[in-house]
Amino acid sequence: MQNEVVVLFGAGAIGEAIIRRVGAGRQVLLADYSDASLEKSAARLTEAGFTVTTIKTDISQRSSIQAVVVQAKKLGKIMGLVVAAGVSPSQESRERVLQVDLYGTSVILEEFGQVMAAGGAGIVISSQSGHRLPALTTAENQALAMTPTEDLLALPVLQADRVQDSLAAYQYAKRENVLRVAGESVKWQARGARINAISPGIVMSPLALDELNGPRGAGYHKMFESMVTKRPATPDEIAGLAEFLMDRRSAFITGSDFLMDGGITAQYWYGDVAEVRDSGAAK
Repeated sequence: MQNEVVVLFGAGAIGEAIIRRVGAGRQVLLADYSDASLEKSAARLTEAGFTVTTIKTDISQRSSIQAVVVQAKKLGKIMGLVVAAGVSPSQESRERVLQVDLYGTSVILEEFGQVMAAGGAGIVISSQSGHRLPALTTAENQALAMTPTEDLLALPVLQADRVQDSLAAYQYAKRENVLRVAGESVKWQARGARINAISPGIVMSPLALDELNGPRGAGYHKMFESMVTKRPATPDEIAGLAEFLMDRRSAFITGSDFLMDGGITAQYWYGDVAEVRDSGAAK
């Protein structure tokens, strides 16, 4: 398996947890915008016995993603792709969220869809936020799934009159992610490869910890009390599902999205809607 490669975009807690499940015996290529994150994640994985190469990447730029493809091909046969990169709507502008989370993810799916090896599989980490939007029209779904990547940001559905702030941009980006996974999966199938998405709820990470200790913290804790788990998810729980979806056991699954949020989206739409929305679950 040493000639097999698994690529991770986003050297955070969820991505690293997935690599620990699917990267053993393979070449691991870590791509991230932050030198510090790359260094820390690579050190942890190397100490645990993984073979790791790093590359600094800005997924808002196609040329940067193409450089990752080139590096991955040098390492061997590309069998795995994990897309866990993105920016927070609490920290970035509407424009930056769309450029990174929507456009960047779409470019990754397109570029790697041209080089994945037969039998390979990928995972996109989306978000429960994509499930907060009301239903889009059939035409809007089709446009988000199939529009040429370089034309995506010009779509009417993504303009400022409709997507007015960074949180709305994040929700639209995450809805687009799962639609794009479905659309691109058709092309991946032609190569004998599969791609799926996971839409997690709140997962414990440094960013989540900041949110829990911030001004919306009380709302999140109230939300947890309404959930079956009474707590947020751990990165390892997300990784468990990702491992299954990237394994041969799930050979019949592609182009799908798996909502993994402790049931809060079901409450958002079908439970005590006012209470759930007031708790902060609309994020």
